[in-house]
Amino acid sequence: MLFNLLTSYIEQYSFLNVFKYLTFRTGLSVVTSLVVVFIIGGPLIRIFAQNMITGPIRQDGPIDHIIKKSGTPTMGGVIIIIGILSSTLMWADLKNIYIWTLVFVSLSLGILGFIDDLLKIKYKNSRGLNAKLKFSGQLIISAFALFILIRFSDHEYLYNLYFPFFKNLIWHMGIFFIPFGLFVIIGSSNAVNLTDGLDGLATVPVMLVALSYTLISYVVGNTIFSEYLQLQYIPDVGELSIFCGSIVGSCLGFLWYNAPPAKIFMGDTGSLSLGGSLAAVAIIAKHEIVLAIIGGLFVLETASVIIQVISFKLTGKRIFKMAPIHHHFEQKGWAESTIVIRFWIIAIILALVGLATLKLR
Repeated sequence: MLFNLLTSYIEQYSFLNVFKYLTFRTGLSVVTSLVVVFIIGGPLIRIFAQNMITGPIRQDGPIDHIIKKSGTPTMGGVIIIIGILSSTLMWADLKNIYIWTLVFVSLSLGILGFIDDLLKIKYKNSRGLNAKLKFSGQLIISAFALFILIRFSDHEYLYNLYFPFFKNLIWHMGIFFIPFGLFVIIGSSNAVNLTDGLDGLATVPVMLVALSYTLISYVVGNTIFSEYLQLQYIPDVGELSIFCGSIVGSCLGFLWYNAPPAKIFMGDTGSLSLGGSLAAVAIIAKHEIVLAIIGGLFVLETASVIIQVISFKLTGKRIFKMAPIHHHFEQKGWAESTIVIRFWIIAIILALVGLATLKLR
């Protein structure tokens, strides 16, 4: 919005040319979302606390966890989404269809998560939305996002799947792109949701994934860098770095309030929105498999739940003391801060490995 306005005056004021630089606007996006979250975070947390907008805590977890988390406001994702959207709409090129696709995914999944959180608060249990209704909502949102990309974008490589570490290994998915895209968006949104169980546990890994895709989007959308790194150049994808930068800034600001001991949780409002948005970025930038590497912590958390369920159904025994796996370590007596910091370290290592795929091919 502001970008489009300022660039319309470039002929009269040459100094406005600086806003045409993607790196400059990405930096502005990070700072803007960070400032917005700082400004609105405190007041909204007080409003949530005064109105008892607190989510239910799992009663089968460690006693200390239940005691410490009870009464903490939830739906902090509202703060994150406001930061993301305000920054993106301010500094991104609004003529770019990819930006509107990401805005749609972020806002729609955020609303779905908001409804889920509201029901949990209203009925004071952790069930929230009916599982079938929730999945149906995710399916419809994801399908419409893919429809936008297929129908309105000029993305000639959309149906291709590129494999990291292999320069010429490409699978043209054809009709399989649709179920694959649905799986990536829905899976990613649920994976971040499962990870968001301890103070700051999901926030930093999300920020690392967004930071990684800020770089990936910029490189893929740049003819010189993409050619040098032997990546497929995709026009207009560089603009995604503005959106990713807004996630980085929003999560960094939110971490101020979400760090142990958390003053607020992001809830499904934030986790579903963030997970789905990052998946949409990966699909547009054609780095879907790399998402599973950089976001490997989310894959680990999800895999622990799947393994636990399958094991219990087949053998009647549980592999972990509790799932997702961060609760397993809680049950083993690890301090929450120890679990969170060690998981952050894992997320950093995985992000570095994922970024290494840009060159190692």
